[in-house]
Amino acid sequence: MANALRQSTLSTLGLGTVLDIFKNGALPATAAGLVDKVFGPAGDRGALVISGGNGIVGAGKLMQFGTRLLPYDIPIVSLDMPGAPDGIGMQYAGLRDSFGPDRANAVMKNIFQLTYDGKTLPAQLKGMNPRFLLEAIPEILELKKAHYGMFRADFPEIEIRSVTSGFPMKQLGVGVAHPAFPHQINKVWEIIEEEPSDVTKLMWALGMIPMPVSDDWSFVLDVLFCGITLAACRYHLATNMPYWKVDKYVRRLLGPNPVRAHDAIGTQGSSFLTWSCLHHLAKEYGDLFTPSSDMEERKETGLAWYPLNHFRPLVNWSFTEAEEDEFNVRLLGPMFQMTALMLHEKRAELPVMNAIGELCAQFRQGIIAAIRAYGPEKAVDYVNRYHELHPEAKDHWHPEAFAAMDTPEWQQLYVNAEHDGTVGVITISRESYSDDVDVELGRAIDWLKGQSIDRVIVTGDFHMSTQMVGADTTNFAAGLSDAAEGARIAGGWSTTARRLNDEFSVSVGFVNGKRCMGGMLELLMHCHYLVADKGAAFGMPEVTLPVVPGMEGCHWPFRRVGSDSWDNLFGLLLNGGNVKAGDAVGWLIDAAAPMEEALQVAWNIASGGDHGVQKRPLETGAVAGLPAAVEPSWLSTASAATDGGRKAIFGCIQQACAVPLADALDLQAKISGDYMAGKECNRGKIGSMIKKTMNV
Repeated sequence: MANALRQSTLSTLGLGTVLDIFKNGALPATAAGLVDKVFGPAGDRGALVISGGNGIVGAGKLMQFGTRLLPYDIPIVSLDMPGAPDGIGMQYAGLRDSFGPDRANAVMKNIFQLTYDGKTLPAQLKGMNPRFLLEAIPEILELKKAHYGMFRADFPEIEIRSVTSGFPMKQLGVGVAHPAFPHQINKVWEIIEEEPSDVTKLMWALGMIPMPVSDDWSFVLDVLFCGITLAACRYHLATNMPYWKVDKYVRRLLGPNPVRAHDAIGTQGSSFLTWSCLHHLAKEYGDLFTPSSDMEERKETGLAWYPLNHFRPLVNWSFTEAEEDEFNVRLLGPMFQMTALMLHEKRAELPVMNAIGELCAQFRQGIIAAIRAYGPEKAVDYVNRYHELHPEAKDHWHPEAFAAMDTPEWQQLYVNAEHDGTVGVITISRESYSDDVDVELGRAIDWLKGQSIDRVIVTGDFHMSTQMVGADTTNFAAGLSDAAEGARIAGGWSTTARRLNDEFSVSVGFVNGKRCMGGMLELLMHCHYLVADKGAAFGMPEVTLPVVPGMEGCHWPFRRVGSDSWDNLFGLLLNGGNVKAGDAVGWLIDAAAPMEEALQVAWNIASGGDHGVQKRPLETGAVAGLPAAVEPSWLSTASAATDGGRKAIFGCIQQACAVPLADALDLQAKISGDYMAGKECNRGKIGSMIKKTMNV
């Protein structure tokens, strides 16, 4: 595309581009309009039916849809066999904790639980006029087909989607809406349909994350998660390393805990699903996916992978260099080969495939980004070396899939850019800022400047990034033991952020998600204007971790406002709490309004139209008059902040504000790096999390 780095993933849903959203001053679809299309007009709404509604998936989806559809008076039916476990009751506590008892009870009032014999539908269903069936019954193909036939016989116009964990649409005869796990909270769905449907657009409008994938056996999530579980099991069988130890090394290498996750989800059901996915994949693609003998055993027995009395030696031990190399080959080899197969089949857009690995399979870094980091030659070498250990897996190996790593599709997995000849829009599709995002953001800026674009909006992608939660703290691992590395991260990220201020005549940060925190907020602060949907919340939680903000949060916002706003900034930084967009106007952001109005304001600013927003100046010299000590009025007794963290952040504010802007970047980066390598950060949430992840 001449006016975009790569295709917007939003367009794969039939919803246009992010640039279109700003130019039109409106979202491409609304929940109210799509509810009318899917369920009928107000006063004559048909029902949503979830069959298998008492299962772990069905009950979770009842809660997700129930809370989102509550304003539209749509009856929601849970259909299951008599005697099925009460999965809905198990979900109620979480619903109440999230939304309070009043709203939780209102949701439950709208859910009707019906039973059937599996052969005929209950008579009560006809009076509810079902318009959409979400099927979550057991993974038996013929049973599913009979189920659809039963519904179509009584309700010929009904829309049907299956939550199946592997059967393709061409086998089922219906579209697929495969939810990620944990089912009750994760908003991602893998979608298979011939064209983007009103059902999929409605899911997007309700705040879920539908991701189109191709119609192949099993889906991206299942190939990745079942694949890494299989690789872990095969390593156990090859070396007799206990499962818990294999799990720890897998977590350090790629991120997930594949074996432990089966027990956390429910061993019997999850082990069967993993076996089932791999069994069908093996029929299609051979021994690369053949379930291991221990998977076969647990499919039959339901035995936990981590029995309560499992043995963990008191004296720990670690790999030799040769042993670690073999582990990497046995894990990365099959994962890279499986990914090459999915790339060969074009199972999804690369940013989508990459995001599914992070958001759903719990990879620390998406599998496409991980392969990109190794490079094509090393990735191919890992697979070839794996074949030396497991020659039966050589079939369906597509090394050519890694040949195009220099294309924008590979290089811009997290950050896209587009323009209309005058205004550019940079979209970030990752919820946390990382080294990958930083490099890609730099390339996006370079591309826009090369296109002679001097005005820019920076925002989330309105698709995969529903919030901006801050920095990816796993990137801080090296900084915990090396202050210079911590300073490098802070300095490098800040240098990129400053380009938004320095290299455009107009830059607008736009917050379209429910919150913007930490490093992401620091990034957008560097824009000349910051505009937000009025429902967004802002926060600087670093003091609760504790870590010193590294992307200039300790001085940049103080340079944008007068002393009458400093109390607000000190309270935000020293307590780690949140502030609503409407309450932050004038001292943290420049404008907050309902979504459509906010979009129009942002576009008018960027395009040079009338907007009525006063630009806040940036003090480039030293900031004079800062308080010499922390005022008690700034502090909240409810804050989880540490005294040491507060002291370090307050000290950084004083030092970074006391020098000119030209000197503040390196100074703040050094202070942040020194604190990161200190005892308090290492003993805090970040240090503990990284040690848990990286230590074995």
